[in-house]
Amino acid sequence: MGELAFRVQTALHPDHLWIWRKAVYVDENQRTWLPVSIKTEDGLRVLLRQEDIPRGEAMRPSQLPPSPLPLMWQLYPGRRYRGSDSSFWHIVYHIQFSGTEDLLLEKLPDPECE
Repeated sequence: MGELAFRVQTALHPDHLWIWRKAVYVDENQRTWLPVSIKTEDGLRVLLRQEDIPRGEAMRPSQLPPSPLPLMWQLYPGRRYRGSDSSFWHIVYHIQFSGTEDLLLEKLPDPECE
């Protein structure tokens, strides 16, 4: 039987991710990212998939529906992002496989709530 050849590689983390419109974020290189929120027993995760889609018109934050996700993420040291709402998100993984880039973030507990 033939072997399947595939290559998984780590990717450079976006420095910033800004909300563009509902369910679309844009990074500093104008690439679009589509979020999928995943609620778990332990908290909240979000899978961001980089897909090139038409961005459409940008929306103001006041035009967006309520969301558990921040309006913006900024890369911080220690494999994490800080949200515009002051939340911290751990980078679980960031890979590129067959041209698809996935970034999985997990919301860290608020130290003031512990």
